[in-house]
Amino acid sequence: MTEQTTRTRARGKVRAFLAGGLVLGVGATVVLAAWNDSEFGTGTFTAGTFNMQGSTDGTTYADHAAAPGATLPFTVNPANLAPGDTVYAPFAVRLAANTSTGATVTVNGATAGGSVANLSYQLLQTTSFGCSADTTGTELVAAGTALDGALSGVTFDLAAGSPVTDPGQAAFLCFKVTAGAGLVQGQTGTATWELAAASTS
Repeated sequence: MTEQTTRTRARGKVRAFLAGGLVLGVGATVVLAAWNDSEFGTGTFTAGTFNMQGSTDGTTYADHAAAPGATLPFTVNPANLAPGDTVYAPFAVRLAANTSTGATVTVNGATAGGSVANLSYQLLQTTSFGCSADTTGTELVAAGTALDGALSGVTFDLAAGSPVTDPGQAAFLCFKVTAGAGLVQGQTGTATWELAAASTS
């Protein structure tokens, strides 16, 4: 065998080896690609609903979202007050059906119109609907508070219905307004309270 023949065969083996190596390399790449995988997840985000309603009779609830709102049914004629008189009005609030979270309700000080001088009030949270001289409950606003007095930190909680397709449990309120000794004949005024509900979730 000549030296030339030996060199030719050696080069052929090297080429064959390199070719085989290239094929193995391609084969390894294909095998690694086959081990790749993906998972996908999609979230859908929908806001819940939130709505508080009020009632002046403890039975029929509706929205009163803007002033002057519902007319409180004072049980003694508030249009003929004399010094020392107290008038009483019940009110109830609840979260409407399909409200998906509970709420903290803040009682804001009344916005007064006309003259409310020498008029004070007390606000109670009671266990049932109704308001009279004998009504007791948790005192939210202390007796003797000026009708147009500022309030701070006066809150109560409301729970959403369970299931949420039902309205939540009502909170019952009792407003007691008293005329002071300095009440002026013929004075007239209004007071509008805002009950501001904020979601707790």
